[in-house]
Amino acid sequence: MEVKINVRRYSPESTSNVPHTQEYLLEMDDSSTVLDGLIKIREEIDGTLSLRCSCRSAICGSCAMRMNGEAGLACNTKIIDVMPHDGTPILVEPAGNLPVIKDLIVDFEPFWSKVKNVEPWLQPEGEEPETEYLAPDEDMLHLAGVVSCILCGACVSDCTVLEVDNNFLGPAALAKSYRFIGDPRDDADSKRLQNLNEYGGVWDCTRCMKCVEVCPKGVDPMGRIMSLRERVMEAGHTKTNGARHANAFSESVKHSGWLDELRLPIKSFGIFNIKAMIGLIPIAVRSQIAGKRPPIFHKSIPNAKNIRKLFEKIEGKK
Repeated sequence: MEVKINVRRYSPESTSNVPHTQEYLLEMDDSSTVLDGLIKIREEIDGTLSLRCSCRSAICGSCAMRMNGEAGLACNTKIIDVMPHDGTPILVEPAGNLPVIKDLIVDFEPFWSKVKNVEPWLQPEGEEPETEYLAPDEDMLHLAGVVSCILCGACVSDCTVLEVDNNFLGPAALAKSYRFIGDPRDDADSKRLQNLNEYGGVWDCTRCMKCVEVCPKGVDPMGRIMSLRERVMEAGHTKTNGARHANAFSESVKHSGWLDELRLPIKSFGIFNIKAMIGLIPIAVRSQIAGKRPPIFHKSIPNAKNIRKLFEKIEGKK
């Protein structure tokens, strides 16, 4: 079949030094992957094309990139699955939220730096055991998914928070942190959770689900981050804006059946946090202009008691 691929090109050695797209026309089999197409371009059409790849089996994670605007493994993505129906070319771009070195190759240094920040190694206390530390199977089952992470960076590429705040640790690093906090052989939970409660940690995730959608291994980074939030609060770290926001959100819905949007930011930041209150003024103005005006007097919805019963039932299981 005839395939058109538009590749996002960038070369620091170019005099223009401006990213641009270059179209290639290929003849490929129906079973071919995007990586097959890129390798064919490099080996038969344009030897200047730069990309990373290794195993071609969705194991090493080297070929993570964006295809038609969404991150994935090029070796695990069939051309026929991403070929637009209107005949337009497949757009292949480097992974997002990381500096581009050349063409489809990105600099993973920021990625590895954030992974290292969560100290991804076991930190047991006490004397070193004479034999290996055996963990019960039932204590390790919840880690079965997260240990499948191949650190490809697809989740980081499409993280909407990292697009606007580079201080965020990101889904990959936080999922890796969960892997060790959830390990019964580790004794550094208190320190780990305290660090994750700071700015750039678990509370910065907006739950957009992009990391879950693009993860090629089903790690569910967002689910791990939500679990870490629970662990943070169970450990008593409830004085941050994120923790107060979660508590205020839950309490509002529990007691009235719906969210009290007017008082939520006040309870999250604190009424005496003048700087934060002033910072919310532009948002309030835009909301007013858009016609979004939460009621001054917040009333419960009909049958709000049924919502409270749901909360009590869930809380009773914990």
